[in-house]
Amino acid sequence: MTALRPERESGADAYGGAGGQGTSYGGQPHGAPGAYGDGWYDTTAPGPHGGSSDTTAYLPPVDEETVALRIPEPPERTAREEPAPAAPGGRAARRKAAKKRQGRRGGSHKAAEAPRDSRGPDGGSEGASRAPLSRVEARRRARASKASPAVLASRAIGEVFITCGVLMLLFVTYQLWWTNVRAHAQAGKEVSDLQSDWANGAGKPGAFEPGQGFALLHIPKLDVVVPIAEGISSKKVLDRGMVGHYAEGALKTAMPDAKAGNFGLAGHRNTHGEPFRYINRLEPGDPIVVETQDQYFVYKMASVLPVTPPSNVSVLEPVPKGSGFTGPGRYITLTTCTPEFTSKYRLIVWGRMVEERPRSKGKPDALVS
Repeated sequence: MTALRPERESGADAYGGAGGQGTSYGGQPHGAPGAYGDGWYDTTAPGPHGGSSDTTAYLPPVDEETVALRIPEPPERTAREEPAPAAPGGRAARRKAAKKRQGRRGGSHKAAEAPRDSRGPDGGSEGASRAPLSRVEARRRARASKASPAVLASRAIGEVFITCGVLMLLFVTYQLWWTNVRAHAQAGKEVSDLQSDWANGAGKPGAFEPGQGFALLHIPKLDVVVPIAEGISSKKVLDRGMVGHYAEGALKTAMPDAKAGNFGLAGHRNTHGEPFRYINRLEPGDPIVVETQDQYFVYKMASVLPVTPPSNVSVLEPVPKGSGFTGPGRYITLTTCTPEFTSKYRLIVWGRMVEERPRSKGKPDALVS
């Protein structure tokens, strides 16, 4: 008689054997469907004493995938790597084992995170992994990368200021340096030409053309030797490093060889050779010498007028006002601009002639000493 019984009640093992002994499956292959449903089988086998043993056992259904050999599926990778078991031997041994594991893994921890240097401007990593920008975001960034009108205007104004500053610097350099270099060269050539003409007897005393050099001015205390030309034209005389003789219109003054009168001269105090830059340092008694083709005229500095308006032409009169001279005589007047680097006022220096010496007698003591 057969009955349906669970495995635990019948005492059968996993394969239907009673008491732990193996049995046959009643002619049914292992795992084949039995008469009592999937997993249940009627097993009739001889007992240990020649009798029969009627048992009904439960066998698990056949897993078709286990019938043939197959490569097992790799285990799923977890988000975090399982920590390795601690190495025995203390903290030093565990650190050494951890370094070995990192070397075998090939720096997997470093590859897990993209370095900061490789991240794009939007905070993501560069390369193919960066998500493409949307149209709105791309347009926003394009607008942000373009300079605003205010920025463009400020840049333009800054460039204008820089250009003006460079031009002003070049102009100052030209005025304070290059004009002196050029004027000294021109004045030096004029001195050489005059001395050569005098030596050859080519010079002609008397009236001179505007801009024509006819004498040399010596101021020994200031180490000044500069040619004197006819007229006070800036372009023809003063800007060429020479001093000019007042010889035109109402400003006409006497020549040095006149028996009485005022020999008036003008010169730059700054730039263009600046021959009169330091005439404010002259003191009463300092010599001022005018050299011509035939004569030396020696003057002694007498007085100075530190500041006067440019319109004060009375300083050029035969007896100049403010000079301290009380009567006719043979005087010299030096005029220049003041303060330095401006032309707002005029500085006046006067001298009185003390010696007239022919060139044939040699240089006067003022030039020898």
